[in-house]
Amino acid sequence: MDNRLLNRFCFIALLEGISYLLLLGVAMPLKYGLKLSWAVEFSLYAGWAHGLLFVLYGVFLVACWAKYKWSFGRAALVFFASLLPFAPFFVERKLKREAAAKAALA
Repeated sequence: MDNRLLNRFCFIALLEGISYLLLLGVAMPLKYGLKLSWAVEFSLYAGWAHGLLFVLYGVFLVACWAKYKWSFGRAALVFFASLLPFAPFFVERKLKREAAAKAALA
């Protein structure tokens, strides 16, 4: 089985999770909590990067859903994971393990 698409999705999931934590854990507290003027620009870039990665996550999710014939429930769960701060890391790890297990059987 060709896992290139799945590997790309896992990479995007990892980046999306990092960007979300960076946005929530660094950019927003600096901007709103400490009211640092330079943090406004930083939060704009962090938000832009996270938005782009979130869209890519959705595009790759739909592509994986179609290619690997995931159920609607699985695709919905993977999408819902993108909305929670640490969940993309668990999705990435689970998908990597499944891909490795399938590759070992082939």
